[in-house]
Formats: sequence, C-alpha cells, structure tokens
Amino acid sequence: MGISITAHSPLFATAPQASPEDMALVAQEGFKTVINNRPDYEGGSDQPTADAVGEAARAAGLNYIAQPFSPSQVTQALVEEFAALVGQAEKPVLAFCRTGTRSTNIFQAAMAMGLLNPHDLTLVNVPAVSSASTDDVATQKKSPDLTASVAQASAVDKGAGESAQRHHDVVIVGGGSGGIALAASLLKRQPNLDVAIIEPSDRHFYQPAWTLVGAGEFDVQKTVRNMHAVMPAKAKWIRAAVASFQPENSQLTCEGGEVVTYQQLVVAPGLALLWDAIPGLVDALGKNGVTSNYRADLAPYTWECVKSLKAGVALFTQPMVPIKCAGAPQKALYLSAAHWQKRACLNNIHIEFHNAGGALFSVADFIPNLMKQMQTYNAEVNLGSNLVAVDGVAKKAWFERKGADGHPERIEKSFDMLHVVPPQQPHAFVKNSPLANADGWVEVDQVTLRHTRFPNVFGLGDAMSAPNSKTAAAIRKQVVVLAENLLAVRMNRPLPMAYDGYSACPITVGNGKLILAEFGYNGKLMPTFGGDPTMPRASGWYMKKFLFPFLYWHLMLKGHEWLARPKK
Repeated sequence: MGISITAHSPLFATAPQASPEDMALVAQEGFKTVINNRPDYEGGSDQPTADAVGEAARAAGLNYIAQPFSPSQVTQALVEEFAALVGQAEKPVLAFCRTGTRSTNIFQAAMAMGLLNPHDLTLVNVPAVSSASTDDVATQKKSPDLTASVAQASAVDKGAGESAQRHHDVVIVGGGSGGIALAASLLKRQPNLDVAIIEPSDRHFYQPAWTLVGAGEFDVQKTVRNMHAVMPAKAKWIRAAVASFQPENSQLTCEGGEVVTYQQLVVAPGLALLWDAIPGLVDALGKNGVTSNYRADLAPYTWECVKSLKAGVALFTQPMVPIKCAGAPQKALYLSAAHWQKRACLNNIHIEFHNAGGALFSVADFIPNLMKQMQTYNAEVNLGSNLVAVDGVAKKAWFERKGADGHPERIEKSFDMLHVVPPQQPHAFVKNSPLANADGWVEVDQVTLRHTRFPNVFGLGDAMSAPNSKTAAAIRKQVVVLAENLLAVRMNRPLPMAYDGYSACPITVGNGKLILAEFGYNGKLMPTFGGDPTMPRASGWYMKKFLFPFLYWHLMLKGHEWLARPKK
C-alpha cells in the first residue's frame, strides 16, 4: 500500500497522512470507515485537504469522518467525541493524522478511559448532555482520574501545528445557531467558498426548547446533537477557542497559539453566562430547589422542582438585560404556575418575579397582557429587584433594590424553589478586543451588520452591538442579511440587505397558550401572522413545541431561508 498501516485491534488501525489516491487501497484492505484527525494546511499547501480525501473515500465506498484537532486541543470532551465516532462507525476503522501517533494516542486514551468495549469497540459510556452549554465550555471540569489519559493524547505530534498559520476565505467564530446557519447559507450561495468555523465545543444545543424541558413538555436529549452532525459538509471545523483578534492584520489567534488569517471574519460566539457573579449560586445549583432553564443539565431539575412543590414560596429572577431571550425568565414562571394551577395547589404557593430592570418586557405593547398573566397566577411582580446572593442549604436569597430614600437596600427572602437566570455579558476575548465598543459588544452598523471600523469584519447574534432582542429568531433573519452583504463585499459591490431589528420571543404563558411577540427596532410590532400579536394563542404553542424545533434542525441549520428574508 501507499501508506503504512498499524493495527491496534482487528477493528481499528492508524496511519500517517493519507492521500486521495490511497482510499481505493484502504477499501481493498477491508476497512469500512476512515477518520481524519489532521487539520487542513497543518503541513502546508501540499497537504491533501480533508475535502479531497473525503471525496475519494466516498467514491471508494468508504464512510468518511473528519475530526481534525491539534495536539494542544485534546480534552476529555474530545476523547469522548472520538470514542463516540469510533463506537458508532462501521468497522474496521482506519484513523490517520500527520504521523499516525496523534490518532493512536487518542484511541489509547479512549480505551484507557473505558469508553470503548475492547471486544467490539462499541461505545460504553459517553454522556449525551454536558453540565455546561456551548457558552460554558470553559467552565467544564475534567475528572481527576482521566487527566493522565487526556494528557497522553495531547502529548502527540507536539509542534506539528501549534504555531502553524492557516488561511480561509471566511472565518466564523462560534458554532452556535448563528455560526452554523451562516456557514450553511454562504455555502448554499457559493459551494466552493472556503469557510471555516472556530468552535471548541463538541455539542450543539437547541436552547429555546429548554423552557419546555423545565415544564416537562420536551425531552432534553432532543435538544442536543454532536457538533459533527450539524456542521455543514463543506465547512472546515477548527476545534479551538479564540484567544485574541488582530483585525488590522486580518487574523486571530487561538488559545493553542495557532494563527488563523482570513479575508472576511464573522464574530458569533454568543454570550458568557456569569454563574459565579452571584455569590453562593454555583454551589447551590441543582439541589435544594435551586435551578435554571439556562443550562441543559438543570432544565430537567426545574421540572422535578415544579412537580414536587405542593406548597411554599417560588422565586423567579431576571438580571439586567441584554440577556438571551429576555422573555425566558417569565416563561419559567408561567409554565410552573400553570402546572400548579392544574394540580389545584396554586393557592398554596406564593410566587414572586424579581426583575432587575424597570419594565416587565422591553416592548410596551405586550406588557398589559403579560401583567394579566401574572395576575392570573397571583404572582407578585418586583421590578428593580436584583438577585445578589444565594444560600441553597438555608434556602435563602438576597435581592438589592432602591429604597424609599433612593439608596440601595438588601432584602432577604426564604424560598422552597428558586429559578435563576444568570447575568450575561460578551465573552472576555471579545470584550477585551479591538473589535469591541465601549460596552464590550462587537461594534457593528445595526443595518448592515458590518463592523464600523474594520470593513472585512461582521457581527452576528448575541455578541454584536445592534440593539435588537437576542433570540434565535433574530439570528435567523440576520443570517440572510449577513450572507448577502458579506458576499457583496467580496465582489466589491454595494451592500444589498438591511436588517430591521426583527426578533421574536414566543412567550409560553401557560400550557397550550403562547404570545408570539415579534418586533423590530424601537419596539415596532412585526407580526408574521394576522390578528392581535399581543394575545395568547394555542397555535403559537404548537409552533413552539413542534414546528420551531423542526425548522431549526432541518431548515435554519441547513441553509434554507423560509420566511427569513428581511426587506432590501
């Protein structure tokens, strides 16, 4: 054969860099699946690309999987992902990298961690839902007994790509809803465009459904997929975290030291959720009735808390905006109260909503009906009340608000259930970068989404400065604007598309009832359907629970833009 293959079991082998020409021979040797662990251009322009090897592999009847990583990027999560790929693959499997050592050691780490059955290489145990969302990757902790195995895998091929420089036409920072949808839309328009997505997480979450998970109306496992499953086939996935931006040189630097240059950059990393900004909260979460629908692993616990509470005090909090989906804190309250009402125990539960802001909702037209919903559930609304500390064991929470004399005062509250929404802000690598405005957001023109100082940079989603509500529905519209404007920049043409600030917040005011709040800049109502958009409707509930998840996974992330085009 043209490459040297080392067998580690009858079902798994490794090899150094494979070429497209090798794939027919690999198939003749009886392999069924090829895994590519080497990033494109790690060895320079002469290195065969993942696309070229993949095309040849598929032509030879092989299954082909690209899982590129640099030695410095190896984590427990990466080893788990590798094990999942091997465990689910048709066997025998051949994995390759620069020398074969990287693939060998990550396989050995997976075996040492007990993730693969040594007899048939089936998956033994890889958790489907992490204890952190895609915005919390940096807070994930490695189990102490796995450290040696992960370190062994990361010790391979040192120097092979850590300080290498790679280039792509378009680089997208963030593999959340915005990053994946934009890459798909760009590649729909220009299939040969060289698009790379920089994303450290191996999981992709449909976060809007977590509210329903917390109400027992949705399976949390259906809100998460492997990042490989949603990554557009022609996009290059750089499994890394960004450390800094150097926009004056059209480049950025990853935490492992790898430099990535670009012609156009899109910054879409989402928000940082500041769980540790509230003293006592991190230790309290997930027990003693303290929960949050803003994490996949906690949303099921919300439902456990709701089901078990028959009498007592339930507190629901909202920090200062901007936050992800500013209606979500209320949704948790309404759905919990609806369950208690259905179980005839609502009168035994005192509900309080503590909102650090000065209004129940950002768009005034929706406030009267939302207040009616609060009154229906006898919920006490406290505006200007900010959660500042939690003691889960004692079941006490402290809030700050302005006193009668205008000075801040601290109020102690006992609780039986506490649903918390954490403060949120731009990630530090964005906030402290040349791309940020004074408040830390990626500074863009709110109409074109183009950076105001660096013309080859765009912002998308929650991290940018446009004054829209931060929702997945907003991103769905922004993607179309950005895709067409970015391609216009590449062709030196005027920017054709304008973003009008559209956002949508499906507010579940009860089981089977939903207010579909659609609005744009300055609170302008922008309903897609007829009728009074401020009124609860059963049809909205079915869209939220059944239609929207389907549209997300099968249309939005695939580059299909049904009802997503704003005005030109």
